[in-house]
Amino acid sequence: MEFSVESWAPEYGSSLNVSSLEDVDDQADATVERALDEWTPIDPAPASRPDEIAFIDGIQRIDARIWIHEDGISTPAVCVSLAAGATVCAPGTATTQGVQVARSLVAPASSTVAPIVTRHATYDFVPAQDATPEATYLAIHGRRTELEISVAFSLSSGLIVFDGPLRGHNYQQRVGYIKTHHKIYLPHAVRAILGDLGVGQRTPLFFLGGGPGAGRWSWYLRLPGPRVHPMSGIVRLELPGTGTAAEAVERAEYVSACLPEFASEPHKEPRAPQNLYPISGIERELRRRLGDAHLLERALRVAAGPLV
Repeated sequence: MEFSVESWAPEYGSSLNVSSLEDVDDQADATVERALDEWTPIDPAPASRPDEIAFIDGIQRIDARIWIHEDGISTPAVCVSLAAGATVCAPGTATTQGVQVARSLVAPASSTVAPIVTRHATYDFVPAQDATPEATYLAIHGRRTELEISVAFSLSSGLIVFDGPLRGHNYQQRVGYIKTHHKIYLPHAVRAILGDLGVGQRTPLFFLGGGPGAGRWSWYLRLPGPRVHPMSGIVRLELPGTGTAAEAVERAEYVSACLPEFASEPHKEPRAPQNLYPISGIERELRRRLGDAHLLERALRVAAGPLV
């Protein structure tokens, strides 16, 4: 297989125009726990912490943007490093577990490509639907999700918190933790409740339909920390959309009582309080496990060889 490495640095993207990706337009039913005119902040009932809580995260890094040359046609592709792992918290301890690292060559499924072998890593082929930036992103995202799911199956913790949406997970002990808000799902009539939430308080549950899997139960929670605007410390949680509303409320109470103690502080974490300490810790470890980006890019340039 003939390929060459893009002359632009990976962090600046390729010389192609990259458009933004739209969020899925989920439909929210905000009446599953309370009627809209009864929406008020809820103080979760105290709950005993499980023996273990696992926080799972994944990261990705483009090592090089490349061009694959076939029959006189050059097709864009990327070589990407990915990693996923967990911080498992028990009383008085926090350990890194289940770390997995993968190197992927993401190229259109129609390409006749082979894995790229370099001195330091092998990039296995991961097919994308086509050569567009959107398709490339979705393929990378899908491979990262596979790693995160694999990490989850290696754990036995009573509560497993994914940094990000559930993306179709239907296992009861798993929770999606969303700290960046691209969209507020609440109806306008009750949206003001977000600014009224006190530390540790949650909104009533709402149900999100239209996404992957059987939908999701969801709610908002305010973490402890300085309040500089109404959305300070607000995160959104997701549960698999299985079971009854009463069962989901019970689980939401439990999760909401457990998470605030892991909130980060501004003098230690720039994304405080939403970037929980266990998530911040596994992010640092995963970045270390990815290896040196410049070394990997240089090895890819050597493997590509000179242009003929």
